[in-house]
Amino acid sequence: MAAEQGNEQEIGRLTLGGRVASVPPMPYPVPDPDQKWDLPNGFARVYYGEGSDGVERPVIMADGFNLGKSDLDWLYAGLDRDYPLITKLRQQGRTVILLGFEERTESILDNAEAAQAAILRTIAEQRGDTPLAVGGFSMGGLITRYALARLESQSVDHRTGLYFSYDTPHRGGVIPIAIQAFAHFIPGQENAFAKQMNSSASRQMLWRHYNSADGSVRQDPMRETFLEALRAVGDWPRIPRKIAVANGTGNGTGIDVPPGEMALKSTGLIAFPGSTFYTQAAGDGVTVAELRRLLPPASKTVKTNGLPELDGAPGGTLDSYQIIAKALEEKGGRTDLRHPTVCFVPSVSAVAIRDIGNQDDLYVKIDGLDPAESELDEFLCSSTTTAHTQVTAELCEWLLARLP
Repeated sequence: MAAEQGNEQEIGRLTLGGRVASVPPMPYPVPDPDQKWDLPNGFARVYYGEGSDGVERPVIMADGFNLGKSDLDWLYAGLDRDYPLITKLRQQGRTVILLGFEERTESILDNAEAAQAAILRTIAEQRGDTPLAVGGFSMGGLITRYALARLESQSVDHRTGLYFSYDTPHRGGVIPIAIQAFAHFIPGQENAFAKQMNSSASRQMLWRHYNSADGSVRQDPMRETFLEALRAVGDWPRIPRKIAVANGTGNGTGIDVPPGEMALKSTGLIAFPGSTFYTQAAGDGVTVAELRRLLPPASKTVKTNGLPELDGAPGGTLDSYQIIAKALEEKGGRTDLRHPTVCFVPSVSAVAIRDIGNQDDLYVKIDGLDPAESELDEFLCSSTTTAHTQVTAELCEWLLARLP
């Protein structure tokens, strides 16, 4: 039985992260940077535009949410592989500055110090007077949003003409409560997955968080503190134009994930045998997981109250249950996987319009709303549902056309 317990413990090595900063599916050529900057809580790589030998027409792009230190080779590959975003920026003579963090799960407020330092370093080195474009992917959009607003609150001239975010959870992100609870059900000392779910950044970013201490589901106090910090600096930067893109659609249609259905079941005799995950349904007393493990023997039923049908909502997606199924199978388990992919950043969150907690708002046809309802100046939702932070021609060309 010790081997079975070891198998269950090792599943805790998995983590969830967006497509843009994940391990590239195949090697991708990444050039050497022209400069490397060490920053408080982070670092940056600087790539000059074609034909330039200095910082000109700069675009700062911040990494997003995952466990551990940013890998800027992965980020470069993610931003240039499916659609050559970095290549096109550099062909336009723009300096691309990739911003990474020493620990991506640290507080958004702390990692914003790296963003502020990157902005000020860019200003100090820039040739010419083209306004900066500053933004990020996933959580990177929240980090840069706060950094710019904080600089304005300090009366610091950030010289930024455009703030942009790419599938950023402005209204909060969604990781199924069943998955959050499972991270803490894995035996042994706190594992990497549990650390990611319970990290400062996770607790600040997620719309609802599973409290591992008592099993409650709530807006975490760290999220409340983060939102208070945002309000204290005006919620948003006021000087630059604010734009955003969403990987989810704006037509009110998400992915085919009906509420209350089995998403994944461990059907083998090892690796959490019989554990079953269900898609989120609305209402009270909703069972979202029946968890079982071998050593130490335990079982747990996970329920939610008052949540909308989050998993199939329009939005950028993560292959969350597929990742868990793969981890179970790699440790000798067998699975029945029905719904590998669920919503991570609802479209209404990515474009800062309406609220996640209301079922009608969550599934609203954004394309039919008055754009003035958004807190942004302009936004674009994807014409089809795409993976969270997936770099597409449709979204990138819209962004490129709006750079200063």
